[in-house]
Amino acid sequence: MTEPPADAVIDLNADLGEGFGRWRLTDDEELLSVVTSANVACGFHAGDATTMRRVCEMAAERGVRIGAQVSYRDLAGFGRRSMDVPADELAAEVAYQIGALEVFARAAGTRVSYVKPHGALYNRVVHDEEQARAVVEGVLLADDALPVLGLPGSRFLEVAGKGGLPVVTEAFADRAYTPEGTLVPRGREGAVITEADAVVERSVGMARFGAVTALDGTRIDVRARSLCLHGDTPGAVALAREVRGRLEAAGVRVEAFA
Repeated sequence: MTEPPADAVIDLNADLGEGFGRWRLTDDEELLSVVTSANVACGFHAGDATTMRRVCEMAAERGVRIGAQVSYRDLAGFGRRSMDVPADELAAEVAYQIGALEVFARAAGTRVSYVKPHGALYNRVVHDEEQARAVVEGVLLADDALPVLGLPGSRFLEVAGKGGLPVVTEAFADRAYTPEGTLVPRGREGAVITEADAVVERSVGMARFGAVTALDGTRIDVRARSLCLHGDTPGAVALAREVRGRLEAAGVRVEAFA
């Protein structure tokens, strides 16, 4: 194993605001005390106006960067069902979601600092260039200087970079990887890493060495500027705190990318 860079730095992001009405999935307030970037649901897979406003206010108070987590229009499926949405429609819906969140971010005294696709859309734009172009078009409609967060080597980041958008790579400590560097589909056994020690160890390995072991045992490169911590898993807050503590103990500087 090669020596890690002396200036290792990582952003910690989490999906927040994933509630609707009286139903809440994530412990937004506690997670905002740990992460440096918040991917806020914009109403298409989860979230509503009240939730978006509340999360933006809490994030602004804590100095956490606000990101628009855009998705397919799929409340019933939590945005995890792949959909064939026409490119012009998808672009408009992406811009719509960013714009809605921007209202609440500005009301809280801050702004939307980046964009990250969610669920099925995130996985689709890894390979689907047409859908990737539609998402990028939507981001450009909203703000042509917004950074986008995505999987290293994805079509999405390639298209975004060519379109002039700043691109930021991310990794997932609690998701299994294929030997090709993509995420193992959630329907497959072993796709989600649930053992806390394993998640913490993988987090440090990704931040310090830019590598992780794939599901088949292959060691692959996953050099990323941001690390995603899912907020909808059991014990998410305690795990997030442990991950951040271990990263800082290992000499990794934890700070936002935007």
